[in-house]
Amino acid sequence: MAQKEKETHEGTISLNRRARYDFFIDERYEAGLALFGWEVKSMRAGRVQLGEGYVLIKNDEAWLHGTHLTPLNSASTHVIADPTRSRKLLLKRKEIDHLAGAVDRKGFTLIPLSLYWKNGRAKVEIGLARGKKEHDKRATEKDKDWQREKTRALRERNR
Repeated sequence: MAQKEKETHEGTISLNRRARYDFFIDERYEAGLALFGWEVKSMRAGRVQLGEGYVLIKNDEAWLHGTHLTPLNSASTHVIADPTRSRKLLLKRKEIDHLAGAVDRKGFTLIPLSLYWKNGRAKVEIGLARGKKEHDKRATEKDKDWQREKTRALRERNR
């Protein structure tokens, strides 16, 4: 019997909740991150924001742009910390080629969904996404409200 994959990971550092509101997520990929030491310390302190992040593929390499890692006050004095620098994503060649083709031909976009620890290493879950229109967002909100009302009604009925 196969286990169902968890939506969130155990060592979650940061989630991009806005992504599920603004996009339809079609595929998900796990990628490693090339980081500096101060960035790892900052992640351990939970000082990460994924909200404005996006992924670009340049020269057959995937790069994470727009994420903000706030440096700690105790960071080294000889290192100049750039909180919004581009960070290289570690993916297999086959995955990068597939993602590049989907972005170029089908009009998808790549966005970071979550940042988490796995076996002591920082991983980012990226999603191959299509943008939602305003009416899609309203329909999603309506469905969410209906599910909430339905569970309340069932709870009241079972009392």
